[in-house]
Amino acid sequence: MVQLWVYWIKRVHKIGLIKVMSLISKSCSLYTAALLLVTTTVTAVEKETVTEVVLSNGLKVLVKEDHRAPVVVSQIWYKVGASYEVEGITGLSHMLEHMMFKGTEKHGPNEFSEIISVNGGRENAFTGADYTAYFQRLEKSRLEISMELESDRMRNLTLPEEEFIKEREVVQEERRMRTDDKPTSLTYEQFMATAFQTSPYHNPVIGWMNDIENYTVADMRSWYEKWYAPNNATLVIAGDVDPVAVIEMAKKYYGPLQRSDLVPPKPRVEIEQLGPREVVVKVPAKLPYLIMGFPTPSVVTAEEEWEPYALEVMAYILDGGDSSRLGKHLVRGTEIAASAGAGYDLYDRLQTLFLVDGVPSDGHTVAEIKSALLQELKELKINLVTKRELDIVKAKVVADKVFEQDSVFYQAMQMGELETVGLSWREADRYAELVRKVTAEQVMAVANKYIILDRVTTAILDPLPLESSKPAPSSEGDSNE
Repeated sequence: MVQLWVYWIKRVHKIGLIKVMSLISKSCSLYTAALLLVTTTVTAVEKETVTEVVLSNGLKVLVKEDHRAPVVVSQIWYKVGASYEVEGITGLSHMLEHMMFKGTEKHGPNEFSEIISVNGGRENAFTGADYTAYFQRLEKSRLEISMELESDRMRNLTLPEEEFIKEREVVQEERRMRTDDKPTSLTYEQFMATAFQTSPYHNPVIGWMNDIENYTVADMRSWYEKWYAPNNATLVIAGDVDPVAVIEMAKKYYGPLQRSDLVPPKPRVEIEQLGPREVVVKVPAKLPYLIMGFPTPSVVTAEEEWEPYALEVMAYILDGGDSSRLGKHLVRGTEIAASAGAGYDLYDRLQTLFLVDGVPSDGHTVAEIKSALLQELKELKINLVTKRELDIVKAKVVADKVFEQDSVFYQAMQMGELETVGLSWREADRYAELVRKVTAEQVMAVANKYIILDRVTTAILDPLPLESSKPAPSSEGDSNE
């Protein structure tokens, strides 16, 4: 659905690991079939079994049975991410993610990955604004190997100085490649730092370069000992498993681990925006780019339960496939945009943003893109969405979520994310129901309430010539001889 690929940098730094929407056919002729598919598949998903247990040390264990293939996914989610960090240590959660592979008293550096690989598995990790998660995908008989390794590094990292120094340089280079050398990513980073003044979403997940350069092992050890504890984690196991056996295995490996004395982070609520904000980024680039954001609640922060779901539907109306409004009007209709998108994440832990963005096509300008995007938003404020369009969009929204259940990995990820941001995993079961209840009047209501020009933040990438990024040639040795 979302063309705002850079939007996910706030959510998950390793962009290749985030959830990928499986869109239904964009042909309106398949609308009826899509509705039928949603109805039947949701029924099947709701019947799947989830077992929930909290161990004596505070670790929450969720086990979701899915017996379609002899595969198991194990994920451990920690309630800590970039939004928990303070000035001077931004990006420390992401740095610790790297160090989690650098050895414990029992297993040496990189041995974790080698053992999983030898056993035919795949593993990795990702850091977001609101969480850090580690996962393995294995043949079901290998689950105990994963659990032994993961529980060991929850409390027993050695954090050797030499590995820390090397990995700090790796993270610096990662920042250069993923942000500093990518004009659109750099623009998005500046956009977020402008849109959020007091919220911790102001800071990038990977951290500011100056902070990365000045991390110490002491910083790392303190962060690890504080947050990496069973009473700050959720273990999610999904796949072809017996929940009773999984719970016993979790008690064996995680049960002996000691709790941490957790002090919740102080609330850092975003101040009220009293006027529009704008930032212009001038760096060498091929194309201009525009992104705009409007402050909106998430499911966690909303006072009215229905509002986040109306915002979700509104995002799909604008950017839910080729037949959605931005593609139909801006990309193919007027052809002023090479691309245009909308995005909203209803499961952020804190106040979030409703986003629209665009890249102008040849012969058109950022000003034209901005005007066209605002006009599309205005239409939602003054004219009700038709019943047919609303029904089609609802079918797509619900089908996207249902089709994600085809992935055992995503089933686990959805539960882990919800638990980690402060919601129950059961919230996923209510998603389809609440989306179906959204009315055209509610879409208009959230558009009028939150799409306020005095509260918009705009970031514009104003490209400099690419040649300007090259150093000027030296005069030394220049001659006609």
